Amino acid sequence: MMDATTATSRTLPSALHHASSSSKSAGPSWIVSWTRNSPLPLFPIPPASAFVAGAIAGAASRTVVSPLERLKIILQVQGPKAQYKGVLPSLAKMWREEGFRGYMRGNGINCVRIAPYSAVQFSSYELFKGVLASNGAEIDTPRRLVAGSLAGICSVISTYPLDLVRSRLSIESASLGLAEQKLGKSTGIMKMTAKVFREEGGIRGLYRGLTPTALGVAPYVAINFASYEIFKIYLTTSDGSPPGTAMKLCCGALAGSISQTLTYPLDVLRRRMQVAGLRSMGYGYNTTWEAVMQLVRTEGVRGLYKGIIPNLLKVGPSIGTSFAVYEWVKDLIDGEPRRLV
Repeated sequence: MMDATTATSRTLPSALHHASSSSKSAGPSWIVSWTRNSPLPLFPIPPASAFVAGAIAGAASRTVVSPLERLKIILQVQGPKAQYKGVLPSLAKMWREEGFRGYMRGNGINCVRIAPYSAVQFSSYELFKGVLASNGAEIDTPRRLVAGSLAGICSVISTYPLDLVRSRLSIESASLGLAEQKLGKSTGIMKMTAKVFREEGGIRGLYRGLTPTALGVAPYVAINFASYEIFKIYLTTSDGSPPGTAMKLCCGALAGSISQTLTYPLDVLRRRMQVAGLRSMGYGYNTTWEAVMQLVRTEGVRGLYKGIIPNLLKVGPSIGTSFAVYEWVKDLIDGEPRRLV
């Protein structure tokens, strides 16, 4: 007869086999999805450690690059008559007009947005990896891409209104020559959210630009996770030891740079759709295709890559920090050994 341990191991979803076995040597793995008396023993929920670590990693990664993040958004949404030109001159202009607070403008809501966004993304990725795995084995690259795409879509839908409001706050105090702007002054998160809801069609206004965002984020997250794991596997030592935190940071920086470059035009479209409700911006389109045609017609193909330089400068440290902090915090919660190098 089969004992209880054997029966249990056969009913556990593949996503939980590794965590279940590792918990014997490393303490509790903080899996919250399965109990012996669960009515849905085959329904996987990712580790709670992945959710917590993802939230902390997201907030840390965005704070590190907040000035470049805000500059990227400003460069993306300003029209042909650019007020901000070049990375260093633009950062100097931002400091001169708004000081340190200008560098951090929109970072509060960015952290409020990115913490749940990153938590959902990392934990969803762990979930979909487990669902797509066969008999607990490591999944291949195509399935990593699928898991990453689904994780990206889940994270976007869950936090999109906060992303839209963050974009509005980032540009409202910048000197772009708009009638609706008050230089150096910010409306605030709650007031901006209420303003968009009231003036732009309620919930629909808060989800303006969701389609190009999902189209851009799905491949971006897919390439990001798949590239990171490939680099990490490549750097794994012959005795099976994973790379240390410093090397994980480098792997994340390289993976983020590749994925962001390949999907950047879709990010520009997302920003343009998000600020289309600001009449003084002059973006009078309602659909993604209409936005593409108008942008290329008025600003050329180069318009699809506006702001890419500060974006590449920030994406390396941002994504690198995100992966490194995520793995460090998750290992800390799960009781796994950690190495700096």
